[in-house]
Amino acid sequence: MPYINENFIKIPAAYLFSEITRRVSQYASENPGVDIIRMGIGDVTLPLPDVCVDAMIKAADEQREVETFRGYGPEQGYDFLRKAIVENDFASLGIEPDEIFVSDGAKSDTGNIGDIFSGDNKVAITDPSYPVYVDTNAMGGRAGEFVNGCWTDLVYLTCNESSQFIPELPAEKVDIVYLCYPNNPTGTTLTKDQLAAWVNYALENRAIILFDAAYEAFITEKDVPHSIYEIAGAKEVAIEFRSYSKTAGFTGTRCGYTVVPKSVRASSENGGRVSLNKLWLRRQTTKFNGVSYVVQRAAEATYSPEGRKQVDELIRYYMENARVIREALQAIGLSVVGGVNAPYVWAKTPDGMSSWDYFDFLLKKKHIVCTPGVGFGASGEGFVRFSSFGDKDRIAEAVRRMVR
Repeated sequence: MPYINENFIKIPAAYLFSEITRRVSQYASENPGVDIIRMGIGDVTLPLPDVCVDAMIKAADEQREVETFRGYGPEQGYDFLRKAIVENDFASLGIEPDEIFVSDGAKSDTGNIGDIFSGDNKVAITDPSYPVYVDTNAMGGRAGEFVNGCWTDLVYLTCNESSQFIPELPAEKVDIVYLCYPNNPTGTTLTKDQLAAWVNYALENRAIILFDAAYEAFITEKDVPHSIYEIAGAKEVAIEFRSYSKTAGFTGTRCGYTVVPKSVRASSENGGRVSLNKLWLRRQTTKFNGVSYVVQRAAEATYSPEGRKQVDELIRYYMENARVIREALQAIGLSVVGGVNAPYVWAKTPDGMSSWDYFDFLLKKKHIVCTPGVGFGASGEGFVRFSSFGDKDRIAEAVRRMVR
């Protein structure tokens, strides 16, 4: 008789975004004709840059001819894209093409990276945080039991108003730390000095930092690092994840990449130090067949002069939406962070309302969908997240409804 992985049934059945979809669908079915503006899930609304579409069309045409047809590609990505990433995203930071692993997105990689780590590792996760970090560690048996809304074996790094949503170094020794900056969901950032403190912690404690930089392209302020490898010593202790989903509109096209420096190592049971680059290469070549040639050509096109211009236009569009949302929420008296270096605005609910109560209020009274902060962790209770990845006219209408 086959047995299941018991860790899967320990996880609460309602995934945050599935629950949002359920509530919105139920309300819409009970109130046909209601105009609902969605500012919850961070899906983009603008089309792909023209250069990306043109590159895909050209790559697709290549599949017509024997001379240019492509079958299986390298699981870790084609050299043309890996070299473009190094030259454009990591110039002068010492990253090499064989340390780049192209994938179908940061969500997949931040979830799958646990495959190369023992279930005995002590894991620290910021609270609130992107749910994938928590749930995939639960699936991998590193989270323990789910008791009173928290996992018994995870170390929660509380991020709240009193700490300006910046996590403190863990009081106990941990082996793996998840950091996401610019942060999802709070939209906050770390300065170089603040990030350096984490790198130094990892160096001193022989820990690994899993650094999700999916929103680095939205940074507008100085002294905010775009990559953890801007910090001295980070190449010894950090793995970085990036994505084209939000920066270039690839949420449906699916492409991202992970950086695993060859100098990042972890211990084996016999006491040896093993390169995580080799382990991730083995994992990907065994369980992943690579991103399509057509999509990788589209990603490459974002690095052309015209591609950079078109991507920058997308980012400016969404960040203008973020400014409008942020200022509107402030105008009605809410306390907010984010929306300056990230496409998310994190707002404190009014009058002590719970996250879900305020979600329901906005849905039923204003016909606006946000994301309840408690869905990102216990410390997110009393907050909601607004996404700026919407049509500017719809955002403007949502703002008018909130102000009224």
